Amino acid sequence: MSARPNAVTTTLSDDPACAAPLPVLGREVSVPLVTGGEVTYAALDYAASAPALQRVWDDVAAYAPYYGSVHRGAGYLSQLSTDLFENSRRTVAEFLGCRPDDQVVFTRSTTDSLNLLAAVLPAECEVFVFETEHHASLLPWRDAQVTYLNAPRTPGEAVATLERALAGRGTAGPALVCVTGASNVTGELWPVRELAAAAHAGGARIVLDAAQLAPHHPVDIAELEVDWVAFSGHKLYAPFGSGVLAGRADWLQDAEPYLAGGGASRKVARRADGGVEVDWHTTAARHEAGSPNVIGVYAIASACKALTDAGFDALVAREQRLVARVREGLAGVPEVKVLSLFGDDAPRVGVLSFVVEGWNSSHFAAALSAEYGIGVRDGLFCAHPLVRTLLGSDPQDPGECGAPEAEPGERSLNAIRVSFGAGTPDEHVDRFVRAVRELVTDGARWNYRTEDGRCVPDRG
Repeated sequence: MSARPNAVTTTLSDDPACAAPLPVLGREVSVPLVTGGEVTYAALDYAASAPALQRVWDDVAAYAPYYGSVHRGAGYLSQLSTDLFENSRRTVAEFLGCRPDDQVVFTRSTTDSLNLLAAVLPAECEVFVFETEHHASLLPWRDAQVTYLNAPRTPGEAVATLERALAGRGTAGPALVCVTGASNVTGELWPVRELAAAAHAGGARIVLDAAQLAPHHPVDIAELEVDWVAFSGHKLYAPFGSGVLAGRADWLQDAEPYLAGGGASRKVARRADGGVEVDWHTTAARHEAGSPNVIGVYAIASACKALTDAGFDALVAREQRLVARVREGLAGVPEVKVLSLFGDDAPRVGVLSFVVEGWNSSHFAAALSAEYGIGVRDGLFCAHPLVRTLLGSDPQDPGECGAPEAEPGERSLNAIRVSFGAGTPDEHVDRFVRAVRELVTDGARWNYRTEDGRCVPDRG
């Protein structure tokens, strides 16, 4: 297959200053190619779920024989598990730079965390959210008065848009701003500190969706001056079903428990009238009813320690070399258009989305998988308004997340996303760049068809 004459052929590993990737599970898994043979799988879908760090897996495996139900158990394993659970809470608080009075509540995911926050909003709270948010940040505010802000085209415009919106509030009641730290579509970093200052100046609080930021950059609640942070373990190299909401305690303490049940209650007694009187916890336990996911919580804490020990300076520097490598490679293919809100020079984490002229995005992603063993994602990435804006489509145009509406080779209302992080080897990025170039230049080597909403090899 031919290559473009200006293609870069050096690899990141040629740079002696480039740190090695962190060991992750699945790094040696081989997958079959439709054209014959096998290849080591290149997992480039970190923005959906990152592979577990080997250290996290080892920590979980070492603890598993000692698992016990936490809180109030008299047995040794229960007491050990309780200590591990509460120490994990302290580890996460340190990882996030929490203030002394902040609470760390364990949830199932970022989505769960933001739905929890939505459930504890004070009465008549106004919510301000950009249309560019992931659905986890865009949709939970069903019982609030929500103002959806148009997509900004610069960080400065984002701040100015929020300032105008807050200045136009009709009341001085409670308000909340929800904003991402890094886009799950473009990877671009948002001006969180400036948005927090604008929110507070306008009489609002702010929650940071750090699902895509925390795995790539240090997040410090006090330094950023945000009121809450939400993130998921499965994006932080700890895919064991837990998430975090951390921040101000007052709204959490003043609201009814997110779930009612054991663990959230401190005392339950029958009343004289035959009813039940409940004294709820005022700690994080208030919103952690039921038996908690101890292993998931411990996995998050283990990941926090692993990333801290590895050093974010080194991790960020290496990832930025990967980002530069991918951007340089895609820039050498004129048919590829990288999607961006803030422009090509905007700082970003290891997340990039693009479309290819003349290709259905689902067809292209299927070919990357079947012919090169590369796992990316295609669709609207649970950020439909943002992707539609970036593609210049009408809001009423058909299209849904991950489903090709056109035949292979025809234009479709979706995009391709490549994402990577601390566990990505150089070779995976090199293979991806080469594969994009070869597919555009030479076309797919196999026929594909749509089956159950997905584009798959036609094995005829």
